[in-house]
Amino acid sequence: MKKTVIRDATVSDKTSILKFCQNTFSWGDYVEHVWDFWLSEGYLFLAENQNQVGICHAFFSLNQIWIEGIRINPKNRRQKIASDLVTHAENIAKEKNILFSYMLIDTKNTASFSMANSLNYDVFQTWNFYSLDPKINLNHNISFEQTFDLQLHHHYVKSWRWLPIDDATISLLAEQNRIIKSTLSDNNSFAILTTSDHFNKTLIVTLFSHSNDSAFQVLSFLQNYAMNNNYERIQILTKEKLPLFDSLDYKISFYLMKKSLT
Repeated sequence: MKKTVIRDATVSDKTSILKFCQNTFSWGDYVEHVWDFWLSEGYLFLAENQNQVGICHAFFSLNQIWIEGIRINPKNRRQKIASDLVTHAENIAKEKNILFSYMLIDTKNTASFSMANSLNYDVFQTWNFYSLDPKINLNHNISFEQTFDLQLHHHYVKSWRWLPIDDATISLLAEQNRIIKSTLSDNNSFAILTTSDHFNKTLIVTLFSHSNDSAFQVLSFLQNYAMNNNYERIQILTKEKLPLFDSLDYKISFYLMKKSLT
């Protein structure tokens, strides 16, 4: 068998890669929608021997590398190709003196979890994904915030990447009115709102829920905000289990995996 080589992906690789990136999940896959974005950002890696057999993408932000989109041709699985792709990305991160590597894995994806464990990734946090329908809902009391507690919350979600929060990020989000807080009680809930870079009219919300009552306020606001700002879907990522709420639908849970590169 020809040795597997890892290189940067090119425009001409797209067709052959998408052939095995169609039925990754029960609902299909999203690679066809993000391939051009990933290619333009750089760090889209491709593994090949006789044919293109796997990909992964890396995104750098502050002191971390975010590894996403690991896809291996079903005919070439169990050959440690995914591990080789991740290690290749990590080596580039080490050259840049990046401190940490992160990736997201479905809690039920035992194969990917085993691969990450073999590369010394540990479960850092568990996150839950919910969808929520936009609608007119005035049953909320929300304020736009200028500050955020960096001691408690280290990441926010932007286009399904868990990105580190720093003072500059907070200033930009606050300037854009993207940080909100309930005003019901001492156990207020916070949320960071972002617009998906890859999917049209999609609001992505990082929710830090500290009580059911305050979560209700945030959820009501989100429905109304999305309706008024022409979003068609709301995607919520949170570490908490959310209360029952009109049109709120739990989808799946993920492990946020972390590895020190030092």
